[in-house]
Amino acid sequence: MSTPTLPLADLVREVRQTREYRRLTDAIPYTRFMGIGVENLAGEMLCRMAYAPRLIGNSLLPALHGGTLGALLESAAIFELLLQAQAERVPKVVSLTVDFLRSGKPQDTFAKALITRQGRRVANVRVEAWQDDRTRPIASAHAIFLLAEP
Repeated sequence: MSTPTLPLADLVREVRQTREYRRLTDAIPYTRFMGIGVENLAGEMLCRMAYAPRLIGNSLLPALHGGTLGALLESAAIFELLLQAQAERVPKVVSLTVDFLRSGKPQDTFAKALITRQGRRVANVRVEAWQDDRTRPIASAHAIFLLAEP
């Protein structure tokens, strides 16, 4: 995992063209640490948070920490905006509301973001996270992002 030689905006433009998503996620120390990556599965862009014991919040169950699920949901929304909406800068979170629906098991977790509305300055994004069964999400979020400064 080397440091990127390109500025982030240039790297995002290249990844949009090549679809080599790992180059982008490896360039961000936080996503590397959290084990969050972007994958193209069956023609669909998804985020995957690879399970690691450090992600556990309740060791008695064991269950994933809510903060790790929130990080996955927020990251999925940001990557969706960067890679699909042609955002030139990293979007800034205005608000993020997370609904925790059930406990996350100690296994890989997937997330899919959907841009529900995009204007010139602001975008709304919905995200769902699941593990075994996509029809039974473990968490969902609604986020509003600032795309450009006024």
